[in-house]
Amino acid sequence: MIKLKTGFKIIAGLIAFLAIASIGASFYFFHVAQVRGDKPFLSNAPTPKSSPVYQDEQDFLKLDKETLSLKNDGLTLKAWYVPAEKPTDKTVIVVHGFNSKKEEMTAYGMLFHKLGYNILMPDNRAHGASDGTLIGYGVTDKYDLIKWTNQLIKTNPKSEITYFGLSMGAATVMMASGQDLPKNVVNIIEDCGYSSVWDELTFQAKDMYNLPAFPLLYEVSALSKIRAGFAYGEDAASSVKALAHNKLPVLFIHGAADDFVPTAMVNQNYAATKGPREKFIVKGAKHAEALETDKAGYYAKVGAFLEKY
Repeated sequence: MIKLKTGFKIIAGLIAFLAIASIGASFYFFHVAQVRGDKPFLSNAPTPKSSPVYQDEQDFLKLDKETLSLKNDGLTLKAWYVPAEKPTDKTVIVVHGFNSKKEEMTAYGMLFHKLGYNILMPDNRAHGASDGTLIGYGVTDKYDLIKWTNQLIKTNPKSEITYFGLSMGAATVMMASGQDLPKNVVNIIEDCGYSSVWDELTFQAKDMYNLPAFPLLYEVSALSKIRAGFAYGEDAASSVKALAHNKLPVLFIHGAADDFVPTAMVNQNYAATKGPREKFIVKGAKHAEALETDKAGYYAKVGAFLEKY
């Protein structure tokens, strides 16, 4: 009997230890995934001068910019506004990716500047010059995007607005597509966005740490629900679910060699949308490198899509 009781104590102790270790790990990975700060697993190297987009970035930085502010959820959000060379009602909102900022989207800004668009380039919450400590993965960011949209429309009721997003920004514009958007939003372009937060973080847990989703991701998702207001598996955190309600034209762009947001995800997103749709897969392009890999093809595809829709 004494040995049995001792055995139960050992087992109980092990269970308690594992539970504490699991909870500690979940707090650590929540911080890595969702709390503002440096992410050592991401490269922040500047664009080399040999890059096809280097000069575009430099040229965009020389353009006249106005810094705009927006209040949402008690946060002050910042954005650059760059008017087109010639007066136009066409405006694109360019949304950056995870742990990025508007300054890293200048090559895309120059693309739309050359196409004759006004450009609004926000810093997402918890990024760049904007307030916030928790990264929204597009779930909370989509509401900021819609508020920026309404601010543009208030300034110019005739605005014809395009949404463009890269990576997490792509998920943001896709998630926004499932909302009751103003009629001024006329089309959407997404580049390398994920199918859902759950799918992407499940992939990253396996790819980066060789960890299964259970139990850790469930625990981190629960922390997100408590602290950020959303769980990773909710419909609100799914691009696919949002696109199922979308009837706007969408151009889906992805790199064929993307090993950060798997290329297969673009097919899920493409299949889900209900409006006109086009797909552009760039051979040899890794994550968020489609423009740099095939600049001429990228320009041609985006230009043709905007001309058509």
